Amino acid sequence: MIIVHPRLLSACAISIAASLCLTTPACAKQTGEVFISSEKDHVITVLNGKTQQQVALIKSCKRPRHLQLTQDRLRLIAVCGDDGNAIVIDVASKKVVDRIKLQEGVEIFDLSPDGKKLYFSNEDSASIVAVDLVSKKVISQIKVGEEPEGVLVTPDGKTLYATSEVASLVHVIDLASGKIVRNIEVGKRPRRLALTPDGKELWVTNEMSASVSILRTADHTVAETLKFEAKGFRPDDITPVGMTLSANGKTAFIALGRANHVAVVDVASRKVRSLILVGKRAWGLAVSRDNATLYVANGMSDDVSVVDVATGRALKTVKAGRVPHSVVIDD
Repeated sequence: MIIVHPRLLSACAISIAASLCLTTPACAKQTGEVFISSEKDHVITVLNGKTQQQVALIKSCKRPRHLQLTQDRLRLIAVCGDDGNAIVIDVASKKVVDRIKLQEGVEIFDLSPDGKKLYFSNEDSASIVAVDLVSKKVISQIKVGEEPEGVLVTPDGKTLYATSEVASLVHVIDLASGKIVRNIEVGKRPRRLALTPDGKELWVTNEMSASVSILRTADHTVAETLKFEAKGFRPDDITPVGMTLSANGKTAFIALGRANHVAVVDVASRKVRSLILVGKRAWGLAVSRDNATLYVANGMSDDVSVVDVATGRALKTVKAGRVPHSVVIDD
């Protein structure tokens, strides 16, 4: 996710929504630690942000995937596809402090700006599901195209964007009515979504088209399609999925999957500046707030590449469990 929304907080003894901290800046002192989910080992690895040494290993639910910090950085939320749970982790103690039953097949999620609802894509039921985080109950289920994945709620809480891999669409959903108001054709197998800080553009990775579709949010039309090439790789090997923007929104980092590279893109010009060689099947990624360090989860080499952004080179690789999926930095 690119825009930081007000996030869910949770504690063992009190309701989730009641513990929201809506002050700005964030309430917690950032640790600089890096959290990485492992789909096969069912754990979340925690690294020291300066040394990249492992400082904790958190046992989670089955097949943890997407991770997201709350706005105040006090809690980390992880969703697990095989048992259909979300877990809430206290960042300071690195303990699981709450569990929320969702549904098997959960993929990617986002939170409402008030932190009271969690929206997730369910690949099995081809739907976007809303969960009330106070009652911990499903409150709505919106049918979308087959194999939905990416989910993004706009900062005003009015609109949700969702990708459908099979239909090659981005669905625009009005959250007040719970209805799809627009379907936007993009590339083949759209996966993840990123909103520019000014809210004017929505970027969409297209896994099987080796591209990113750039949409205008004002009229929901495609402004441009950015194609990727990587020397020595066939087009079919270039499979962009994970994506993140620098804090200032000037640079996009896009993991190219089986091409084992990350594309560094200038957002204003929409030009590829460089390609960074990382591990096998680059997937989830996160960049530090100072834009100095990029972490890339490599799903087929079972490690994370630590990249110096200034030089565009991977400085080291760190083991992070089998099939690492997502990366979050507490900074």
